[in-house]
Amino acid sequence: MLKGRLLHGGDYNPEQWLEHPEVLREDIGLMKKAGVNCVTMGVFSWAMLEPEEGVYDFGWLEERVRRLGEEGIQVILATPSGAMPHWLTQKYPEVMQVQENGVRNLPGKRHNFCYTSPVMRRKIRALDERLSRQFGSRDNVILWHISNELGGNFSDGACHCTLCQEAFRQWLRERYGTLERLNQAWWGRFWSHVYTDWSQIHSPASHGEWTMSGLTLDWKRFVTWQMGNFCQEEIRAVRKYSDRPVTTNLMGFFKNLDYRRLMQEFDLISWDSYPFWHRSRDEVPEAVWAAAGHSLMRSLKKAPFLLMESVPSAVNWREYNPLKRPGMHMLSAMQALAHGSDSVLYFQWRKSRGAYEKFHGAVVDHFGGDTTRTFREVAQVGVRLSRLSGLLEGTENRPKAAIVFDWENWWALENTTGPRLDLDYPGTVVEHFRAFWEAGLETDFVGMDDPLDDYRLVAAPLDYLYQPGYAERVRRFVEQGGIYVTTCFSGCVDETDLCFTGRHPLEDVLGIVPEELDAPSEEFGNGFWYDGKHYPAKTLCAVVHPKPGTEVLAVYEQDFYAGCPVITRNTWGRGAAYYLSALSDLDFLRDFYRKVGKEAGVENPLGIWLPYGVSVAERRTVEERRRAADGEKAAGDDSAVGRQPRRLVFVMNFRHEPVELSGLDGWRDAESGDACGETLRMEGLDCRILEREGL
Repeated sequence: MLKGRLLHGGDYNPEQWLEHPEVLREDIGLMKKAGVNCVTMGVFSWAMLEPEEGVYDFGWLEERVRRLGEEGIQVILATPSGAMPHWLTQKYPEVMQVQENGVRNLPGKRHNFCYTSPVMRRKIRALDERLSRQFGSRDNVILWHISNELGGNFSDGACHCTLCQEAFRQWLRERYGTLERLNQAWWGRFWSHVYTDWSQIHSPASHGEWTMSGLTLDWKRFVTWQMGNFCQEEIRAVRKYSDRPVTTNLMGFFKNLDYRRLMQEFDLISWDSYPFWHRSRDEVPEAVWAAAGHSLMRSLKKAPFLLMESVPSAVNWREYNPLKRPGMHMLSAMQALAHGSDSVLYFQWRKSRGAYEKFHGAVVDHFGGDTTRTFREVAQVGVRLSRLSGLLEGTENRPKAAIVFDWENWWALENTTGPRLDLDYPGTVVEHFRAFWEAGLETDFVGMDDPLDDYRLVAAPLDYLYQPGYAERVRRFVEQGGIYVTTCFSGCVDETDLCFTGRHPLEDVLGIVPEELDAPSEEFGNGFWYDGKHYPAKTLCAVVHPKPGTEVLAVYEQDFYAGCPVITRNTWGRGAAYYLSALSDLDFLRDFYRKVGKEAGVENPLGIWLPYGVSVAERRTVEERRRAADGEKAAGDDSAVGRQPRRLVFVMNFRHEPVELSGLDGWRDAESGDACGETLRMEGLDCRILEREGL
């Protein structure tokens, strides 16, 4: 929470309206009416900030920053590298990306820059330093926004020019040291793909080498590394005259860049969330994906994040773009806060008159300033956020369950040939997440490098690639009392996509010996019984054998592996590990995780059954609670004096119909102070924030 406030506002593009001063005058008044306290400026403003090479014009931005400050409105100031001016691409065509087929892009669109180009780096650094010198210490400039939606252009978010090729080769030299080690890691003797000179290595391409999984995996690693290196240059530039924190807007489950690596360059996480609400009347599937996205972003630093972009009405880039129905805007805003956001920011403040996003939703429409339903609903969010700022200050989400989500595993899993070519790693992960979500069990997402000590239950579906040290971290987690769940097609390869041989890296912890893996068609569908109910075994079916002492909880019922384990449980130290030999369906995951969650002591914070479509998330004042537990006093911390620890539970109804929750004696509405009583009625698309009486 920056400057003690939940941020409300979004992308503001006054440079589009410089010929209309009456519009700029109106903007400030409308922002005050909408409860806007923060705007983002400069994201795509390079052509206006530097209209000619070396000629800078900050007058319009200076005027807006000053006027916004006079009205108490904060500014997130962006670096404009996301879109290049035509004078730059005309004079220096090498700043534009080259596609994998060797063709250099023409000018235009966004994210078209080569992140290796010395010219691009020199030009954006000069502009960034001037922005930093002029605006970096302004009272109302609170944050630097580096570039925009990095890597969001072509299929792999990469440039394949000769400069990038040489940078890739240098990166490989530093990673492997010798060609001998590289050839071994990539298994180069297969198909006679042995490299004898570094210059022979080229990025993966459909008209060249794309069959070496080690090459493809390392190329994606390099792309993230080089993008991070580019960001480092921009960050150094804005920090030359400024001490403000830095962020960039991420995109949730975005495949091109490894956000766990990239986020190390930034002080806080922000992201752009655009759920497809009203795809059908059942909003639950989209609510699950939105919750998973928020949780993934929060988990990158295990800290509150910023919702940098959302839409108050409708987007413009899907096949069809329904408006948010009444109530959905408030509910989606509250969902972001529930899962750890300290802001609700929009793209965009005012609709553009022309070009690609002229029909993208905005707070202010083409017609009518404050007279639209969208404006009124945004203003209602602004009022609620102003009330919640004090309530949520110092609060964090601290789940006791986690799901492993690793970008390098994603790249390797979906690039491998066999046993199936249609595996959907994030889809499978989110299906497991949904089972937790429906039970009210909040989760973090962790990478394979992350510590597991804070959790009681860790699930790792389709954990195909094991990073160095991961198996040992899991072993220690279970030994110390944790519950670990993994599935078939896990622990297959090392970090260079070479198959493990001899034994599974976690064979002792899992208590199983793998034999083979089937990818059956629907005609060879299988099934199993678990806890008195029947479920399908489909997509992938591993044939494994239990080791002595391993409990077999379910077996295949047919085919040549009938009687082989589908679900096993093995005690290891003070904890236990479950192995799911087959992929099943959501019904199974619901029942399985409710039971395993109880075993792990992971609880729904309300302690009640939740009807379909209702979810919960908890934010609590972690630091005050820790100090109290340690017997410490917040000496010298005036902000902590008199502040009571809070445990706030967001209860969200994603159904269009009212629901009733029972068993809430002892809980009260944190906003109104009213007791809930035994039964709480919630309207459709409603969110209530509850706290325990007496806490």
